[in-house]
Amino acid sequence: MPPTLGNGKVCYIEIPALDVDLSAAFYRKVFGWQTRKRGDGQLAFDDTVGEVSGSWVLGRQAAAPGLLVYIMVDSVAAALAAVVAQGGEVAQPMGMDAPEVTARFRDPAGNVFGLYQHPTKDGR
Repeated sequence: MPPTLGNGKVCYIEIPALDVDLSAAFYRKVFGWQTRKRGDGQLAFDDTVGEVSGSWVLGRQAAAPGLLVYIMVDSVAAALAAVVAQGGEVAQPMGMDAPEVTARFRDPAGNVFGLYQHPTKDGR
């Protein structure tokens, strides 16, 4: 199914990288993002629901809070474990934004992203 189109929708993200293949592998393994070669040969990604795409770019400084993008996950705890297992770091542990279930991580290139766990019907 094609992505939802609409005025004002966030649709494309460029993520700074030191090594595009390393960054692509990190996001594939941690979040299940799909990767593909664009027509210009650059490696690009699509999120797991096909709503946001983007690419990794060389020669740009890593993103640190200022603008903070959150990635929705089924379990923040499991995502943090996967981040660390794939060479990332915990930048802010769970519990700092209670009652929201969030955390922040630093990817192998130094970019900081947030993790967000949508509450279940019982509020967790």
